[in-house]
Amino acid sequence: MTSLEVFAGLSALPLGVFAPKPTALQEGQQEASTLLWTSPDGRTKIGLWECTAGRFTADRKNAGEYCHILSGRASVRNADGSGERDLAAGDLLVLPQGWTGEWTIHEPVRKLFLIDAR
Repeated sequence: MTSLEVFAGLSALPLGVFAPKPTALQEGQQEASTLLWTSPDGRTKIGLWECTAGRFTADRKNAGEYCHILSGRASVRNADGSGERDLAAGDLLVLPQGWTGEWTIHEPVRKLFLIDAR
């Protein structure tokens, strides 16, 4: 039998403890997250993530990521400075496997993420 998983109240679901963002480009930026589901093979993960204002680098060389923005405002751009996109609540961002770039968090962001390392 297949088990169905439902996660409600994503905007208010508690996250882990906030800690310094390791790839932050500014002092004081913090993040917190919690995993909601992991596939049996460990290659697909779904969770919630929240980050305070600031800038950081991101690397999706080993896995693609789908980001549904639940709250806040941010922008992302490719590592070469091209392709800048603005994000707000309700937006879906697709970061294909191999993407590298930079996030700028303008207002604290909470997102639902799906990471796929196939």
